[in-house]
Amino acid sequence: MKGLLYSVFSLFTLTVTAQETQTVPFKKLPLTEEQQQRWSHLDLEKDSIPGMSVDKAYSELLKGKKGAKVIVGVIDSGVDISHPDLKSVIWTNKKEIPNNKKDDDKNGYADDVHGWNFLGDSNNETLELVRYLRKGDDGTELYKRAQKEYEKEYNEVFPYKETVDLLADADKTIREYLKKDNYTKEDLNNIASVKYDLFRSKKIMLMYAEDTGDNFRESLEEFKEYVYDKLNYNLNKEFDGRKPVGDNPEDIKDKKYGNNVVYSKERKDSSHGTHVAGIIAQERNNKIGGDGVATNVEIMPIRAVPNGDEYDKDIALAIRYAVDNGAKVINGSFGKDYSPHKEWVWEAMKYAESKDVLIVLAAGNDGKNVDVEPNYPEDTADKKTELVNNVIKVGAINYNYGEGVVADFSNYGASNVDVFAPGVKIYATIPNGKYKYEQGTSMASPNVAGVAALIRSYYPNLKANQVKQIIMQSGVTLDFDVKVGEEELKIPFSQTCISGKIVNAYNALKMAEELSSQLKKEPKL
Repeated sequence: MKGLLYSVFSLFTLTVTAQETQTVPFKKLPLTEEQQQRWSHLDLEKDSIPGMSVDKAYSELLKGKKGAKVIVGVIDSGVDISHPDLKSVIWTNKKEIPNNKKDDDKNGYADDVHGWNFLGDSNNETLELVRYLRKGDDGTELYKRAQKEYEKEYNEVFPYKETVDLLADADKTIREYLKKDNYTKEDLNNIASVKYDLFRSKKIMLMYAEDTGDNFRESLEEFKEYVYDKLNYNLNKEFDGRKPVGDNPEDIKDKKYGNNVVYSKERKDSSHGTHVAGIIAQERNNKIGGDGVATNVEIMPIRAVPNGDEYDKDIALAIRYAVDNGAKVINGSFGKDYSPHKEWVWEAMKYAESKDVLIVLAAGNDGKNVDVEPNYPEDTADKKTELVNNVIKVGAINYNYGEGVVADFSNYGASNVDVFAPGVKIYATIPNGKYKYEQGTSMASPNVAGVAALIRSYYPNLKANQVKQIIMQSGVTLDFDVKVGEEELKIPFSQTCISGKIVNAYNALKMAEELSSQLKKEPKL
């Protein structure tokens, strides 16, 4: 991802009025609960927390201003459109008559009142490398690499099955004895039975609770689900998750599939997408949950990311759907190491570019250098030259300002990650009216998508590529070495991404104001 990064744009030169490099004391005290819930909105200089200065932007720059409505396409696992903090910001296709089973607006999708579900009734899926291996040995080095990676991942996950089964059995014994499903560490300590099975189960669960904290039962359910999903679906060569969809995933012209059900309580699959949507647009200042980055936003839910690896076809068509139905920003918090039809996604990116739509993508959570290792979707075919100018890729930082500011799971790359943003312990919506802390570049990406939506709302004369450049150039420069990856390799922050910056909404809006004013003064050709 290279290009004209340090020239402002091809026709304009801007003076950055915001301070680019900040040297502030590293915050030593732990965050309060209020700071934790909104740290990504705080200000580095004021709070010693490397947030995006969102609160400062609203209080100092946007107060009294009125922005235009911006549609943000969220390509993800689904969105709970009835969540109290989201239902007022969900996109509605006013050209479609609900539930008449007709394609009223002739866009190819019947009854798509609140978006489209490209996965239909499917949910669980294999990894892309499993789908590749299932086709048989093609004699290539790529196949050999895929086989090695499959064996490595399977051998890493399989031993956990015994641990999960042991914990699940102990948990069942405790619940049956206490005659309730939810219990505390105090309940465990109060168990006085000398029966061996109960004593053993108590000891096992107390040890697990010691490692995982007060929410140990929730942690156990998540651990169990992760291991069994990996073994039963993601790494299972015999599993066919695509069968319920009914299309041919190898044929990009086979477009009539899926349905309009972007969220269903019967599916345990929409937590991720609901969280992403909340980061962007959960209602601000309504005294419930957290606050979204952007106001004047409508979220367009597009379900295309299963519990496993997404299909290139679904992503390509999802991008086109968002573009054709009015989205000006698209968030993609997904990724994989293999992409057999990456050209379909590239063509969709080019289509979005031609329609002035900005695409924001998560950089990935493998703690690797994506300048030398694969991570799709990419907007480059050779790791050097951008194919489009409307894609911005985002790595994740945490609230610990200093050498540990880059999240240890975050991918990085001096040429293939554009910028970094908050992505650790981000508080946002999950289904059924609830909220949760989540982490990942999946959370960093919608933080940036929210900033992009703010710019496009208040400065609609700016183009997608200009918004991208503003976000990258107006960020805060970190002028020190940081640890990256699980091995904690120390490198200058300037080598973690193209811009060498973390996103700052306040600075971005100031720069957008400056460029927007210049554009309005330019004579029309």
